[in-house]
Amino acid sequence: MSHNVVVVGGGVIGLSVAWRLAAEHDVTLVDPTPALGASWAAGGMLAPVTEAWPGEEELLDVGAASLAAWPGFAANLGVDLFTEGTVVAGFDAADTAQLDVVADFLARRGRTVDRLTGRELRRVEPTIGPAVRGGLHVPGDLAVDNRELLRRLTAAAYEAGVAFLRERVRAVRAGAVELAGSALPCEVAVIAAGAWSSGLHPALASAVRPVKGEILRLRARDGTLPPPRHTVRALVESRPVYLVPRADGELVLGATQYEAGFDTAVTAGGVRDLLVHAERVVPAIAEYELTETAAGLRAGSRDNLPLVGWLEPGVLVAAGHHRNGLLLAPITAEAIRAMAAGVEPPAEIKAADPARLER
Repeated sequence: MSHNVVVVGGGVIGLSVAWRLAAEHDVTLVDPTPALGASWAAGGMLAPVTEAWPGEEELLDVGAASLAAWPGFAANLGVDLFTEGTVVAGFDAADTAQLDVVADFLARRGRTVDRLTGRELRRVEPTIGPAVRGGLHVPGDLAVDNRELLRRLTAAAYEAGVAFLRERVRAVRAGAVELAGSALPCEVAVIAAGAWSSGLHPALASAVRPVKGEILRLRARDGTLPPPRHTVRALVESRPVYLVPRADGELVLGATQYEAGFDTAVTAGGVRDLLVHAERVVPAIAEYELTETAAGLRAGSRDNLPLVGWLEPGVLVAAGHHRNGLLLAPITAEAIRAMAAGVEPPAEIKAADPARLER
Protein backbone atom coordinates (compact mmCIF):
# COMPACT_ATOMS: atom_id res chain seq x y z
CA MET A 1 0.00 0.00 0.00
CA SER A 2 1.36 3.40 -0.98
CA HIS A 3 1.49 6.06 1.76
CA ASN A 4 2.02 9.78 1.93
CA VAL A 5 5.33 9.85 3.85
CA VAL A 6 7.17 12.84 5.29
CA VAL A 7 10.83 12.36 6.22
CA VAL A 8 12.16 14.96 8.66
CA GLY A 9 15.89 15.46 8.22
CA GLY A 10 18.16 15.61 5.19
CA GLY A 11 21.42 14.11 6.41
CA VAL A 12 22.74 10.78 5.19
CA ILE A 13 20.06 8.85 7.10
CA GLY A 14 17.13 11.03 6.00
CA LEU A 15 18.27 11.11 2.38
CA SER A 16 18.83 7.34 2.30
CA VAL A 17 15.44 6.67 3.86
CA ALA A 18 13.63 9.07 1.51
CA TRP A 19 15.35 7.64 -1.57
CA ARG A 20 14.52 4.07 -0.55
CA LEU A 21 10.89 4.87 0.34
CA ALA A 22 10.25 6.80 -2.88
CA ALA A 23 10.15 3.55 -4.85
CA GLU A 24 6.88 2.67 -3.10
CA HIS A 25 5.43 5.86 -1.59
CA ASP A 26 4.88 9.56 -2.16
CA VAL A 27 7.71 11.12 -0.15
CA THR A 28 8.43 14.66 1.03
CA LEU A 29 11.73 15.43 2.77
CA VAL A 30 11.70 18.45 5.09
CA ASP A 31 14.99 20.12 6.07
CA PRO A 32 16.05 23.80 5.86
CA THR A 33 19.60 22.81 4.81
CA PRO A 34 19.68 19.25 3.43
CA ALA A 35 22.96 17.38 2.86
CA LEU A 36 24.83 19.37 5.52
CA GLY A 37 25.28 18.99 9.29
CA ALA A 38 27.08 16.03 10.81
CA SER A 39 26.96 14.07 7.54
CA TRP A 40 28.89 16.84 5.75
CA ALA A 41 31.51 16.95 8.53
CA ALA A 42 31.99 13.16 8.72
CA GLY A 43 35.18 11.23 8.07
CA GLY A 44 33.57 8.62 5.82
CA MET A 45 34.73 5.46 7.63
CA LEU A 46 32.62 2.32 7.21
CA ALA A 47 34.30 0.41 9.99
CA PRO A 48 32.19 -1.69 12.36
CA VAL A 49 35.14 -3.85 13.39
CA THR A 50 37.48 -1.03 14.40
CA GLU A 51 34.57 0.71 16.19
CA ALA A 52 33.88 -2.43 18.25
CA TRP A 53 34.16 -2.52 22.04
CA PRO A 54 33.17 -5.12 24.66
CA GLY A 55 29.56 -4.65 25.72
CA GLU A 56 28.50 -3.37 22.29
CA GLU A 57 27.99 -6.74 20.62
CA GLU A 58 24.64 -5.79 19.07
CA LEU A 59 26.11 -2.64 17.56
CA LEU A 60 28.89 -4.71 15.99
CA ASP A 61 26.35 -7.11 14.48
CA VAL A 62 24.19 -4.29 13.09
CA GLY A 63 27.27 -2.58 11.66
CA ALA A 64 28.59 -5.75 10.05
CA ALA A 65 25.21 -6.41 8.41
CA SER A 66 25.11 -2.87 7.04
CA LEU A 67 28.72 -3.06 5.83
CA ALA A 68 27.78 -6.15 3.79
CA ALA A 69 25.06 -4.07 2.08
CA TRP A 70 27.38 -1.19 1.25
CA PRO A 71 28.83 -2.43 -2.09
CA GLY A 72 25.34 -2.76 -3.60
CA PHE A 73 24.19 0.51 -2.01
CA ALA A 74 27.21 2.37 -3.43
CA ALA A 75 26.85 0.75 -6.87
CA ASN A 76 23.22 1.89 -7.11
CA LEU A 77 24.32 5.46 -6.40
CA GLY A 78 27.47 5.37 -8.54
CA VAL A 79 29.70 6.11 -5.53
CA ASP A 80 33.22 4.70 -5.28
CA LEU A 81 34.33 2.87 -2.14
CA PHE A 82 37.83 2.90 -0.69
CA THR A 83 38.79 -0.73 -0.13
CA GLU A 84 42.34 -0.54 1.24
CA GLY A 85 41.12 -1.29 4.76
CA THR A 86 42.15 0.19 8.11
CA VAL A 87 45.28 0.14 10.21
CA VAL A 88 44.87 0.89 13.91
CA ALA A 89 47.95 2.27 15.66
CA GLY A 90 48.75 2.16 19.36
CA PHE A 91 51.18 4.93 20.24
CA ASP A 92 52.44 3.62 23.57
CA ALA A 93 52.24 0.44 25.65
CA ALA A 94 48.95 1.43 27.28
CA ASP A 95 47.43 2.14 23.86
CA THR A 96 48.50 -1.23 22.45
CA ALA A 97 47.07 -2.91 25.57
CA GLN A 98 43.69 -1.32 24.75
CA LEU A 99 43.98 -2.63 21.20
CA ASP A 100 44.66 -6.11 22.61
CA VAL A 101 41.34 -5.87 24.47
CA VAL A 102 39.59 -5.04 21.19
CA ALA A 103 41.33 -7.87 19.33
CA ASP A 104 40.44 -10.40 22.04
CA PHE A 105 36.82 -9.24 22.02
CA LEU A 106 36.64 -9.56 18.23
CA ALA A 107 38.17 -13.03 18.37
CA ARG A 108 35.47 -14.13 20.80
CA ARG A 109 32.90 -12.80 18.32
CA GLY A 110 34.49 -14.77 15.49
CA ARG A 111 35.97 -11.68 13.83
CA THR A 112 39.73 -11.80 13.65
CA VAL A 113 42.14 -8.97 12.99
CA ASP A 114 45.90 -9.06 12.41
CA ARG A 115 47.98 -7.95 15.40
CA LEU A 116 51.19 -6.24 14.28
CA THR A 117 54.34 -4.86 15.86
CA GLY A 118 55.28 -1.29 15.08
CA ARG A 119 57.72 -2.47 12.40
CA GLU A 120 55.10 -4.73 10.82
CA LEU A 121 52.56 -1.91 10.91
CA ARG A 122 54.98 0.36 9.02
CA ARG A 123 55.43 -2.29 6.35
CA VAL A 124 51.66 -2.24 5.76
CA GLU A 125 51.38 1.57 5.98
CA PRO A 126 54.76 3.33 5.54
CA THR A 127 53.46 6.74 6.69
CA ILE A 128 53.17 5.46 10.29
CA GLY A 129 55.81 7.11 12.46
CA PRO A 130 58.68 5.33 14.26
CA ALA A 131 57.31 6.06 17.74
CA VAL A 132 54.21 3.89 17.24
CA ARG A 133 54.52 0.69 19.32
CA GLY A 134 52.12 -1.62 17.46
CA GLY A 135 48.63 -2.04 16.19
CA LEU A 136 46.06 -3.91 14.14
CA HIS A 137 45.34 -4.41 10.46
CA VAL A 138 41.67 -4.71 9.42
CA PRO A 139 41.53 -5.34 5.66
CA GLY A 140 37.74 -5.67 5.50
CA ASP A 141 36.87 -2.10 6.50
CA LEU A 142 35.68 0.33 3.83
CA ALA A 143 35.47 4.11 3.48
CA VAL A 144 33.51 6.53 1.31
CA ASP A 145 33.77 10.20 0.36
CA ASN A 146 30.89 11.47 2.51
CA ARG A 147 30.38 14.66 0.51
CA GLU A 148 30.24 12.87 -2.82
CA LEU A 149 27.81 10.41 -1.22
CA LEU A 150 25.54 13.25 -0.09
CA ARG A 151 25.57 14.76 -3.58
CA ARG A 152 24.68 11.41 -5.17
CA LEU A 153 21.96 10.69 -2.61
CA THR A 154 20.38 14.09 -3.14
CA ALA A 155 20.36 13.61 -6.92
CA ALA A 156 18.98 10.07 -6.59
CA ALA A 157 16.21 11.24 -4.27
CA TYR A 158 15.18 14.00 -6.70
CA GLU A 159 15.23 11.50 -9.57
CA ALA A 160 13.07 9.06 -7.56
CA GLY A 161 10.43 11.76 -7.09
CA VAL A 162 11.16 12.95 -3.53
CA ALA A 163 9.83 16.48 -2.95
CA PHE A 164 12.18 18.71 -0.94
CA LEU A 165 10.71 21.28 1.43
CA ARG A 166 13.22 23.70 2.98
CA GLU A 167 11.33 24.43 6.18
CA ARG A 168 12.11 24.05 9.88
CA VAL A 169 10.04 21.45 11.73
CA ARG A 170 8.63 22.26 15.16
CA ALA A 171 7.18 18.87 16.13
CA VAL A 172 6.07 15.53 14.74
CA ARG A 173 2.86 13.75 15.72
CA ALA A 174 0.72 11.02 14.27
CA GLY A 175 -0.91 12.36 11.12
CA ALA A 176 1.10 15.55 10.68
CA VAL A 177 4.46 17.27 10.73
CA GLU A 178 4.15 20.72 12.30
CA LEU A 179 6.00 23.56 10.58
CA ALA A 180 6.41 27.16 11.72
CA GLY A 181 2.98 28.34 10.62
CA SER A 182 1.24 25.28 9.27
CA ALA A 183 0.99 21.49 9.43
CA LEU A 184 1.98 19.01 6.75
CA PRO A 185 -0.48 16.08 6.78
CA CYS A 186 0.94 12.59 6.29
CA GLU A 187 0.09 8.97 6.88
CA VAL A 188 3.63 8.13 8.03
CA ALA A 189 6.25 10.50 9.44
CA VAL A 190 9.92 9.49 9.80
CA ILE A 191 12.06 11.44 12.28
CA ALA A 192 15.62 11.38 10.93
CA ALA A 193 16.87 14.75 12.12
CA GLY A 194 20.01 13.55 13.88
CA ALA A 195 20.82 15.39 17.11
CA TRP A 196 17.79 17.66 16.63
CA SER A 197 15.41 14.68 16.77
CA SER A 198 15.18 15.01 20.56
CA GLY A 199 13.03 18.13 20.27
CA LEU A 200 10.54 16.75 17.77
CA HIS A 201 8.72 14.04 19.74
CA PRO A 202 8.23 13.48 23.50
CA ALA A 203 9.59 9.92 23.33
CA LEU A 204 12.96 11.25 22.12
CA ALA A 205 13.37 14.06 24.63
CA SER A 206 16.04 12.28 26.68
CA ALA A 207 16.88 9.52 24.20
CA VAL A 208 19.03 11.49 21.74
CA ARG A 209 21.67 14.11 22.52
CA PRO A 210 24.21 16.14 20.52
CA VAL A 211 27.85 15.02 20.69
CA LYS A 212 30.17 17.59 19.15
CA GLY A 213 33.02 16.52 16.88
CA GLU A 214 35.61 18.61 15.04
CA ILE A 215 37.33 17.63 11.80
CA LEU A 216 40.17 19.09 9.78
CA ARG A 217 40.92 18.70 6.09
CA LEU A 218 44.55 18.65 4.99
CA ARG A 219 46.28 18.38 1.62
CA ALA A 220 49.80 17.24 0.77
CA ARG A 221 51.99 19.90 -0.84
CA ASP A 222 54.77 19.61 -3.40
CA GLY A 223 57.73 17.91 -1.78
CA THR A 224 55.80 16.34 1.11
CA LEU A 225 55.16 12.64 1.52
CA PRO A 226 51.82 11.45 0.12
CA PRO A 227 48.87 10.72 2.43
CA PRO A 228 48.36 7.20 3.83
CA ARG A 229 46.91 4.56 1.50
CA HIS A 230 44.84 3.07 4.34
CA THR A 231 42.45 4.66 6.76
CA VAL A 232 44.56 5.20 9.87
CA ARG A 233 42.95 5.06 13.28
CA ALA A 234 45.01 5.48 16.40
CA LEU A 235 45.09 5.76 20.14
CA VAL A 236 47.58 8.35 21.33
CA GLU A 237 47.87 8.21 25.11
CA SER A 238 44.28 6.85 25.12
CA ARG A 239 42.95 9.65 22.89
CA PRO A 240 41.42 8.53 19.59
CA VAL A 241 42.32 10.07 16.26
CA TYR A 242 41.66 9.06 12.65
CA LEU A 243 42.99 10.01 9.23
CA VAL A 244 40.96 9.10 6.14
CA PRO A 245 42.48 9.61 2.66
CA ARG A 246 40.44 10.93 -0.24
CA ALA A 247 40.89 10.13 -3.93
CA ASP A 248 41.69 13.78 -4.72
CA GLY A 249 44.67 13.85 -2.36
CA GLU A 250 42.87 15.32 0.64
CA LEU A 251 43.14 13.84 4.11
CA VAL A 252 40.29 14.09 6.64
CA LEU A 253 41.47 14.27 10.25
CA GLY A 254 39.24 13.76 13.32
CA ALA A 255 37.80 13.18 15.83
CA THR A 256 37.35 15.24 18.91
CA GLN A 257 34.29 14.41 20.98
CA TYR A 258 32.57 16.77 23.44
CA GLU A 259 29.33 16.96 25.36
CA ALA A 260 28.77 20.63 24.47
CA GLY A 261 25.11 20.91 23.61
CA PHE A 262 24.38 22.38 20.20
CA ASP A 263 27.62 24.37 20.00
CA THR A 264 29.21 24.02 16.53
CA ALA A 265 32.14 26.43 16.94
CA VAL A 266 35.57 25.05 16.02
CA THR A 267 37.88 25.64 18.99
CA ALA A 268 41.58 26.40 18.92
CA GLY A 269 42.16 23.64 21.47
CA GLY A 270 40.33 21.11 19.35
CA VAL A 271 42.41 21.94 16.27
CA ARG A 272 45.63 21.84 18.32
CA ASP A 273 44.84 18.47 19.87
CA LEU A 274 43.94 16.87 16.55
CA LEU A 275 47.13 18.07 14.88
CA VAL A 276 49.39 17.16 17.80
CA HIS A 277 48.00 13.65 18.18
CA ALA A 278 47.83 12.93 14.46
CA GLU A 279 51.40 14.14 13.88
CA ARG A 280 52.70 11.67 16.45
CA VAL A 281 51.19 8.87 14.37
CA VAL A 282 51.75 10.21 10.82
CA PRO A 283 54.60 12.76 11.13
CA ALA A 284 54.41 13.89 7.48
CA ILE A 285 51.19 15.85 8.03
CA ALA A 286 53.13 18.62 9.81
CA GLU A 287 54.07 19.91 6.33
CA TYR A 288 50.58 19.59 4.83
CA GLU A 289 48.32 22.50 4.00
CA LEU A 290 45.38 22.97 6.40
CA THR A 291 42.44 23.58 4.02
CA GLU A 292 39.36 23.41 6.25
CA THR A 293 38.13 23.22 9.83
CA ALA A 294 34.57 22.19 10.68
CA ALA A 295 32.42 20.85 13.49
CA GLY A 296 29.33 18.67 13.48
CA LEU A 297 26.89 17.26 16.01
CA ARG A 298 26.63 13.50 16.14
CA ALA A 299 23.35 12.13 17.45
CA GLY A 300 24.26 10.10 20.51
CA SER A 301 21.98 7.61 22.24
CA ARG A 302 22.09 6.15 25.74
CA ASP A 303 23.65 2.84 24.68
CA ASN A 304 25.30 3.87 21.36
CA LEU A 305 22.75 1.82 19.42
CA PRO A 306 20.59 3.86 17.03
CA LEU A 307 16.85 4.24 17.42
CA VAL A 308 15.10 2.65 14.44
CA GLY A 309 11.41 1.76 14.69
CA TRP A 310 7.92 2.88 15.62
CA LEU A 311 7.40 5.53 18.30
CA GLU A 312 3.63 5.36 17.87
CA PRO A 313 1.30 4.41 15.00
CA GLY A 314 2.18 6.66 12.09
CA VAL A 315 5.52 7.87 13.50
CA LEU A 316 8.86 6.15 12.83
CA VAL A 317 12.29 7.19 14.07
CA ALA A 318 15.69 6.71 12.45
CA ALA A 319 18.10 8.63 14.68
CA GLY A 320 20.78 8.25 17.35
CA HIS A 321 23.42 6.75 15.04
CA HIS A 322 26.30 8.58 16.80
CA ARG A 323 29.59 7.79 14.99
CA ASN A 324 27.98 5.31 12.61
CA GLY A 325 25.53 7.31 10.52
CA LEU A 326 27.22 6.63 7.20
CA LEU A 327 27.93 2.99 8.02
CA LEU A 328 24.34 2.26 9.08
CA ALA A 329 22.60 4.15 6.26
CA PRO A 330 21.86 1.06 4.09
CA ILE A 331 20.40 -1.12 6.85
CA THR A 332 18.47 1.81 8.36
CA ALA A 333 16.91 2.73 5.03
CA GLU A 334 15.94 -0.89 4.35
CA ALA A 335 14.49 -1.27 7.86
CA ILE A 336 12.33 1.85 7.53
CA ARG A 337 11.17 0.72 4.07
CA ALA A 338 10.16 -2.67 5.50
CA MET A 339 8.38 -1.20 8.53
CA ALA A 340 6.44 1.28 6.37
CA ALA A 341 5.35 -1.65 4.19
CA GLY A 342 4.31 -3.73 7.20
CA VAL A 343 6.93 -6.46 6.70
CA GLU A 344 9.82 -7.73 8.82
CA PRO A 345 12.95 -5.57 8.80
CA PRO A 346 16.48 -7.09 8.82
CA ALA A 347 16.92 -9.22 11.94
CA GLU A 348 19.98 -7.33 13.18
CA ILE A 349 18.17 -3.97 13.35
CA LYS A 350 15.66 -5.26 15.89
CA ALA A 351 18.20 -4.48 18.61
CA ALA A 352 17.69 -0.80 17.72
CA ASP A 353 13.95 -0.84 18.50
CA PRO A 354 13.21 2.35 20.49
CA ALA A 355 10.86 0.32 22.72
CA ARG A 356 14.00 -0.81 24.58
CA LEU A 357 14.18 2.64 26.20
CA GLU A 358 10.95 2.00 28.06
CA ARG A 359 12.20 -1.38 29.25
